[in-house]
Amino acid sequence: MSEPVRLLHFADLHVGMENYGGTDRDTGLSTRVVDFIRRMDEVTEYAASHQADLIIFAGDAFKTRAPNPTFQREFAHRVRDLSQIAPVVMLVGNHDLPLTQMRASSVEIFDTLAVPNVWVAGNYEVRQVETARGPVAVGSAPYPLRARLLEQAQTAGMTVAQTDARLQEQLVMILDELAAEADTHHGPRVLTGHFTVSGAVMGSERGIMLGRDVAVPREAVADPRWDYVALGHIHKHQNLTAGRDDVPPVVYSGSLERIDFGEEGDPKGFCWVEMERGATRWSFVPLSARPFVTLKADLRADVDPTHSAIRLVEAHDLRGAIVRMILQLTPESESRFNEMPVREALKRAGAVYVAAIRKEVEQPARARLGASPEGLTHAELLERYLISTGVVPARRAELLDAAESIFRGESRDN
Repeated sequence: MSEPVRLLHFADLHVGMENYGGTDRDTGLSTRVVDFIRRMDEVTEYAASHQADLIIFAGDAFKTRAPNPTFQREFAHRVRDLSQIAPVVMLVGNHDLPLTQMRASSVEIFDTLAVPNVWVAGNYEVRQVETARGPVAVGSAPYPLRARLLEQAQTAGMTVAQTDARLQEQLVMILDELAAEADTHHGPRVLTGHFTVSGAVMGSERGIMLGRDVAVPREAVADPRWDYVALGHIHKHQNLTAGRDDVPPVVYSGSLERIDFGEEGDPKGFCWVEMERGATRWSFVPLSARPFVTLKADLRADVDPTHSAIRLVEAHDLRGAIVRMILQLTPESESRFNEMPVREALKRAGAVYVAAIRKEVEQPARARLGASPEGLTHAELLERYLISTGVVPARRAELLDAAESIFRGESRDN
């Protein structure tokens, strides 16, 4: 009996994301670009040390459709390294597609140069890929383009919703045809796709998405004619058929690196799959992605908000982290808050980038001073004013005590 085929599945690299970064002194690149490239290096090291037989990259190599030459060079170096380990299937995602059909995609160059062991999967088809542990039937389903799947005459006069429904119907039909063709192969079969599947939990990809999305029903890919479904496009790692033995694992590997604070708590990594016909095992392999940390504090009643914010920083391990602080303040506590010492504390704690120190200043509705303020003493007027501006009780008492000597002096002068 042959050994299971060892498959490495990753997706959504997005080289070129530069938010929350500075300049890396060694490379001259954005420190965030370096983060994304390092994650791909970790994938390559794992593939080599675990003797991968097949590598599937499920789409979205770059942040933009027209990446700069430096980003292309760095990505190409790593594709070359992967291709020397095992055959590489490089699916075309929505970020890889050109604005018009006549132009080349950002990854088409690998196909044009006929780079050995690399298949740029830009069409809906099934190929038999030879690996060190036997042949694998690979079905490719790149990002669905309306211009490619629907004739203009078909959608004339249709609403947006009707066009989306027609596109979904066409894509489901194509996926069924791919499964039927894969079913003629006796060995293991894998489908790789770059699209949204109904029921998937979205990540931060919505913020950088190019084009309008159409969801494919889960049943269209949870097909027992496949042994594993390797998906890209959604950044949150998840298995859409968890707990089911009657269908293959339908898995989004998720992105390799965090893009923003919307992915703060999401593990990042790739999938390692041991695949054989009707018996696939897989696991998620986490990577050391850049930590994003949010620190929150309610300092509205704090007499020394700066000190309290510093203590909050010192209570957390922020080494290598991108950090934001969200502080609740009143106008009074904000006036006592000094941001610079807090930023210095963040630097001492090892934060590599301070995304923001956001001050949420409470603006209470002003209380009326009373129907007849003329009859109030100076102290009573001051107290009502302090209450109306949201000064906390402890601070209010301090100010009133300090004001007493002023009021007594005014009385003597009168």
